[in-house]
Amino acid sequence: MATARKNAAPRRDSEELLRPREAALLLNISYPTIKQWIYGGKLKTARTAGGHYRIPRSELDRFLYRTRDQREPERRGAYRRISGRNQLVGRIVDLRISGLMAQVTLTVGEQEITSIITAGAAREMGLKKGQTVAALIKATEVMILRV
Repeated sequence: MATARKNAAPRRDSEELLRPREAALLLNISYPTIKQWIYGGKLKTARTAGGHYRIPRSELDRFLYRTRDQREPERRGAYRRISGRNQLVGRIVDLRISGLMAQVTLTVGEQEITSIITAGAAREMGLKKGQTVAALIKATEVMILRV
């Protein structure tokens, strides 16, 4: 009889599973920190047949904004200061560049946001699928900022 674990993560069949070290690198935290999050039940995981932990990428998306705040003082100089306060950090799940325009779709938690920007801006920022970015929302406009 199978029993459910307290930190078992619900996952979609096609969802990418990451090793703890890969997840730690993506969140810019230490390996011991991510292990403590797993052991403490703060981070939901799946287990392999051999008993190794795997972390669904959607589970990491919950922590993108929080971990960005921890490293913000050191990284703040790496990009321009922005007056907009509606900044949603997410991961690029689709990027389509055609002619002068680019369509960027990112996930923020369980939600998707799509922005239309110039192809030149997408190329200049070096946007790629899987990257962490921030959507800056001002009125009806959504801008993308590589973080």
